[in-house]
Amino acid sequence: MTVQINPNIDIAQKQLDAYNAQDLDTYMTFFSDDCVVSGLNGAPTETSRDAIKARYAKAFAQFPRNKAVLKNRVAVGNTVVDHELVVRAPGGEQFEIIAIYTFKDGLIGRVDFAK
Repeated sequence: MTVQINPNIDIAQKQLDAYNAQDLDTYMTFFSDDCVVSGLNGAPTETSRDAIKARYAKAFAQFPRNKAVLKNRVAVGNTVVDHELVVRAPGGEQFEIIAIYTFKDGLIGRVDFAK
């Protein structure tokens, strides 16, 4: 039996690394122009790469020591699901989140968050 590595896992990890480095320009290269961000089963909160960039520019400015620690990752087809522990600052607010990434044409086309 041959095990194939899902290429979307690499993209998911690279975008997480860019997020943790707060490297907004690199982070944005992993999203499609028409990417949608939403709460799970909710209405979209962002519907373009520009809107996502504005969201994370604000978040990075507000939480300059924010990090997401990957607790688990599952990939099936065009979907990668990350379970993360987000730490706003050492000793600060923490919460767990599930990020469901849907890929299209090698980029993240949709993100649904469950918190």
